[in-house]
Amino acid sequence: MTDKQRNFIQRIVDEDNLSEKFDKRVHTRFPPEPNGYLHIGHAKAICLNFNIANEFGGQCNLRFDDTNPISEEIEYVNAIQDDVSWLGYSWDDRLCFASDYFEKMHKYANQLIEQGDAYVCDLSSEEIRQSKGSLTKEGKNSPYRERSVEENLKLFSQMTSGAFKDGERILRAKIDMSHPNLNMRDPVMYRIIHANHHRTKDAWCVYPTYDWAHGLEDSIENITHSLCSIEFEDHRPLYDWYLDKLDIYHPQQIEFARLNLDYTVMSKRKLKKLVDDKYVSGWDDPRMPTISGMRRRGYTARAIRDFMNEVGVAKRDNIMELAKLEYHLRQDLNKICERRMAVLNPLKVVITNYPKNSSEMLEAINNPEDSSAGVRDISFSGELYIEQNDFMEDPPKKFFRLAPGREVRLRYAYFITCNEVIKDDKGNPIELHCTYDRKTKGGNAPDGRKVKATLHWVNAQDSINATVNSYDRLFSDPSPDSAKDFLTVMNTNSLEVLSKCMLEKSLSEFGPGETVQFERLGYFCPDLSTSQEKPVFNRTVTLRDSWSKFAKGK
Repeated sequence: MTDKQRNFIQRIVDEDNLSEKFDKRVHTRFPPEPNGYLHIGHAKAICLNFNIANEFGGQCNLRFDDTNPISEEIEYVNAIQDDVSWLGYSWDDRLCFASDYFEKMHKYANQLIEQGDAYVCDLSSEEIRQSKGSLTKEGKNSPYRERSVEENLKLFSQMTSGAFKDGERILRAKIDMSHPNLNMRDPVMYRIIHANHHRTKDAWCVYPTYDWAHGLEDSIENITHSLCSIEFEDHRPLYDWYLDKLDIYHPQQIEFARLNLDYTVMSKRKLKKLVDDKYVSGWDDPRMPTISGMRRRGYTARAIRDFMNEVGVAKRDNIMELAKLEYHLRQDLNKICERRMAVLNPLKVVITNYPKNSSEMLEAINNPEDSSAGVRDISFSGELYIEQNDFMEDPPKKFFRLAPGREVRLRYAYFITCNEVIKDDKGNPIELHCTYDRKTKGGNAPDGRKVKATLHWVNAQDSINATVNSYDRLFSDPSPDSAKDFLTVMNTNSLEVLSKCMLEKSLSEFGPGETVQFERLGYFCPDLSTSQEKPVFNRTVTLRDSWSKFAKGK
């Protein structure tokens, strides 16, 4: 890889190692707050942090920024660990929590108070907001800014012991209310929250803010390169100010562009609303951009990692196309997935000249992309199912599939010709009577005649009835965040439930996490709710490669 091909973070680390800035150490961290499930945007940060550490022979911590007991739950802690591990990364013994450092952070806060760099403030959150000013207007000093060190130490101790109600007092850094960066205008360090913490329980009632805790955690863990998304660029001066004032080990914060996908929202607030208001079935709904939702839908970790590698690392945000992710998914699934036949909208076919009460076994290829996958036997009889849309009674010129008097090939089987159409009271075809040519077994005619279509099918005698969830994009607008209300641009057709699907018998052997290609239809995987008695499959992605132009560099 040439220097030009390396991303800007790799080049920064290269330079740091050359100058021995951190004694040639590389130590990163992935620091999610456990207040929800991880989404595809987090996957970029996961891949970046762990890959940088791995490339340079370093380490990466998994750290939970659990500084808000109101919104954080052990459920999210466990789910995040599962997701990171599923993506293929290991933190070994470096599982960390901000709550592990509460005592140390508290001592550092007292140090700032003693230095005259922090004070207890009685202003409400609304009063603080009003006093901060704007980009064009200086802020106004708090009337409590000049409290003595002794008074501040006493009040902070009382805050810690539970003497005050939520919101009654806060601890603020004393920096500069006229600073051009609003984040530097006496930011809040501690707020009072009387709530049960998932780890520390009721041991604390004062909790550090993110900006105060972030740099301290990095310092305590001896992180070298603190990789953050771009919205924290304006917070870096505060990160540096805290560490410099405390005169403690100082990591380097580097910001990178977030991942944004079209037809997707990745705000935790918006995703939580979708879950709480029952627009989706849960955080792991296969339409959700959460890693757990994508896993349930049949995505592979490798496809996500390949996508992140393709996206690269930039300094400014941009919007990537969901189709690009789907391209990488198809590329991976095409190589690894076994093939099976399934009929989602069945139309019965009766082969009138096939021996009565007979059946036979035919050989089918499991994966033409992987010879090691071998072959399987599939049963064939005189009663089959094909897709309804593979038949037209009065077809247009460019329709080459089954029609009255027309001959087609059945995949792995025989040529058949439609002779009669049986209809219901409304005139809809419900059964086709066909004949087969037994000399065309395997799909070729001895006389060399050709057919223009090959259809998939399943044997009516031993096929299994299943429900198939056909998923599409959750939003109809490519930029749902731009809408006044993102809920108004939800795709009302994002889920179609097909309950009368007929599947090849062997599909009963597949379980959650095993994606399979339904020939001619797409990639599917068993849902978490599936069972042998009631099989349920989710559509992972269609077969059509809508990102082929990108792959070819066009």
